[in-house]
Amino acid sequence: MGLPEITAFLTHLAVDLKVSASTQNQALSAILFLYREVLNIEIPDKVNTIWAKKSRPVPIVLSKNEATKVIGFMTGTRQLMTKLIYGSGLRLTECIRLRVKDLDFEYRQIIVRDGKGNKDRITMLPESLVPILRDHLCSVKIIHQQEIVNGMGYVYLPPALGRKYPNAAREWVWQYVFPAPAISTDPRSGLKRRHHLGGSGLQKAVKRAAQRAMINKRVSPHTFRHSFATHLLESGYDIRTIQELLGHKDVKTTMIYTHVLNRGGLAVRSPLDT
Repeated sequence: MGLPEITAFLTHLAVDLKVSASTQNQALSAILFLYREVLNIEIPDKVNTIWAKKSRPVPIVLSKNEATKVIGFMTGTRQLMTKLIYGSGLRLTECIRLRVKDLDFEYRQIIVRDGKGNKDRITMLPESLVPILRDHLCSVKIIHQQEIVNGMGYVYLPPALGRKYPNAAREWVWQYVFPAPAISTDPRSGLKRRHHLGGSGLQKAVKRAAQRAMINKRVSPHTFRHSFATHLLESGYDIRTIQELLGHKDVKTTMIYTHVLNRGGLAVRSPLDT
């Protein structure tokens, strides 16, 4: 079986089973892996023309009042993480991977390392979170210092960096801002380290808080990043500035938030409201 059969199968998925574009592309990826890595059969170049084009839905956005209500039903570290995502426009993975050295309290900024596309960027650190984050880091540092006394205190470092600075894995500045509650064993190296918090716990906490706040929207941590961008636009900030804060490669990606506002560059109002 070759290109005609692959095309027919993918057409069946799309037309008969009505799967999404991402599911169709996942099926194609699996087929390509089977042919190239298992069967050692070359696929014609034309196969690259049958990738499904994903739709781009308008992002779900909370109003300022809704965002405040959801956050109000959260507590502790996960509330702090949600505030940081909303106040700084971070992605979930960027938030949980923050290290102590990435927080610049003096300049009120966060340095996001290896963001999407392996790019670094700088975003704002909300003034209201500075004292809360300082107190949080004090608690984390006490735990880290106790682990140092017990011969532990290690954190994951990229392999090249770990070889260059063998003692850096125990230094305070490299520790995660939101560490996991327990030390775990790295399955690859066998070393015992304290990793960062997982993302699933925050996702569940946000979902529960949205239900308690009776928000009739599908709310996730990423919804707060969407809300961050939209609320900055509502406040009149320049689209290019928001693009830099979000770390978007193309301003077209950021422009989707103007569609959320339904105003674009002309600030169009409904004739019913005029």
